Amino acid sequence: MATTTATMAPTSDSDARRRREEHHEAEAVIVGAGVFGCAMAWALANQGRSVILLERWMKEPDRIVGELLQPGGLHSLKKLGLGHVLEGIDAIACHGYNVIYRGKSKHIPYPGMDEDGLVPHRWAGDGEGGKKPYGTCFHHGRLIANLRRACLGHSNITVVETEVTNTVKDDRSDKVIGVESLTVNPKTGKKQKDYYFADLTIVADGYASKWRSEVLKSAPIVKSKFYALELIDCELPIPGTGHVVIGDTFPILIYQIGTHETRILFDVPTNLPEASPKAGGVRGYIKNRCIPVLPPSVRPSVERALEDGKLPRSMPNSWLPPTRQTARGLVVLGDAMNMRHPLTGGGMSVAFNDVLVLSELLHPSQVPKLQDTRAVQSAMDTFYWRRKQLTSIINVLAQALYNLFAADDRELRILQRGCFKYFENGTIAGPAGLLGGVILQPAVLAYHFFSVAFVAIGLHFSTLITGPLGVLKLPLALLDVVLILWKASVVFVPVMWREACR
Repeated sequence: MATTTATMAPTSDSDARRRREEHHEAEAVIVGAGVFGCAMAWALANQGRSVILLERWMKEPDRIVGELLQPGGLHSLKKLGLGHVLEGIDAIACHGYNVIYRGKSKHIPYPGMDEDGLVPHRWAGDGEGGKKPYGTCFHHGRLIANLRRACLGHSNITVVETEVTNTVKDDRSDKVIGVESLTVNPKTGKKQKDYYFADLTIVADGYASKWRSEVLKSAPIVKSKFYALELIDCELPIPGTGHVVIGDTFPILIYQIGTHETRILFDVPTNLPEASPKAGGVRGYIKNRCIPVLPPSVRPSVERALEDGKLPRSMPNSWLPPTRQTARGLVVLGDAMNMRHPLTGGGMSVAFNDVLVLSELLHPSQVPKLQDTRAVQSAMDTFYWRRKQLTSIINVLAQALYNLFAADDRELRILQRGCFKYFENGTIAGPAGLLGGVILQPAVLAYHFFSVAFVAIGLHFSTLITGPLGVLKLPLALLDVVLILWKASVVFVPVMWREACR
C-alpha cells in the first residue's frame, strides 16, 4: 500500500486523542503490549507524545517466565513511575539466592549499598551492612495486566486489540510509516483490515517475533527449554529467596510467586537422552533425576504437581545478542531484539533499563519530531552502546553461569565446583550485586569470573596431588591448569566480546 500520510505534532490532548481514535494517527505506534511495549508507551506518553499501543490479545497472558524482577529492574520500574503496577498482584519480596550444590547450600543475599547506591564490597567480601536492595516475584500475567491498565488509563495512549500483519511503507522513500492489521469487527465478529500510522513504529512483539528476521537479520540460539510446574504451599528451605539447584542435574530454579504458589523450572537440553520417550520423557526425567536432588521439603509439592499426568508447560531458553539497526521509521526492541538465558532472571531488568535509556534519548528536547529519521537514528546508535553498561553484564552473566551450572564436560564440572567454593569462601557481594543488576561495571564481572576459575584450579590441583603418589600426578595437574583456564576463557571471552565490544 502506497501512502504518504504523515502525522503532525498534536496541538492538544483532545486533538491527539481524536487523531488516534478516528484517523489512527500518532507520533508513535508500538506493536506488542508486553513488558517492554507497555513501559515504552508509558514513558513516551509521559513526555507528551501521542501513542497507539497495539496488542493481539488483551486477555491476561499465562507465561512461565518473566516472574522475577531483580533489584536493578525494580529500581528502573520505579524511575519510570510504574512502581504501582506491583500493587494488588500478591507479589513476594526476593532478598537473594540460595545455591544448592550436590546437597550443600549457600545463602547469597543481595549486598548492602551505600548512600550513593553503590556496592562497597563489589570486589570482595560478603556485602553485610548498608541498605539491602530487594527484588520481587509474581505471576507474570498479573504484572502485564496491571501494565496494560496503566496504559489504558493514560490520556496520551490509545490501546487497541488487533493483529498486526505487515508494515506500511512510503513508496517514494521506502520509510515505514505505520502498520497494517486485522481487527475484529464487533458487529460482525469477523476480522477486517485496519491501518495505523505514526512517525515512528516500535516493534516489541516478544521472543517469537515475526519481524526480527526481516529487520535484524538474526535468529535466537536455543539449546534447552524450561519445563515448569506450579507448586502449592511449598515449603522452601529459605523463604524469600530464589533457589538454584545444580551439580547432579541440569539447573533447577525455585521461587515463590504468590502467597500459596511457587514456581519450579527444570532446564532440559535439546535431545537429552534422560528425557527421551524411551526414558519416560520429560516427566520421567523430572521423577527419576530431578526430584531426588531437590531439598526434602520441596519434593512432596513437586510429586503432587505431577499427579495430573500432563506434560509440564515449557518455554525455549534463548540467546540473541543485540544487533545494530537502521531506523527508517521502524525499530525492533525488547525480546525481539535481545535475549539471554532466563537462569539469572535478568530479562525484565534489561527491558525497563532499555526503556529508561531510549526514552531519555528520544525525549522531545533531544528529538522534537519522531519523523526526523536522522535524529532517531542518532538516538538508536547511542542507545546501542549506552545500554551495554547494564545489559552486557546481565547477558554475559546469564550465558556464562548457564554454561557452568549446566556443566556437561570435565573442565566445566571443575569450574562449577570452584564456583560453589568461591561462594562458600564468602565472596558473594560482587556476584550477588551483578545478578541483582545493581553493579554496572563489566570489569567486576570479569574479575569474579576469572577469580572463580583460579579457585577451581587451586581446588582441583590440591585434590589431584594429595596422597603418597600425588607428586607423580604433577604433570597431569599442570596440564589441567591450562585446560581449565582455557575452558573458562572459551566460556567467557567470546560472549563478553560480543555483548560488550561489538
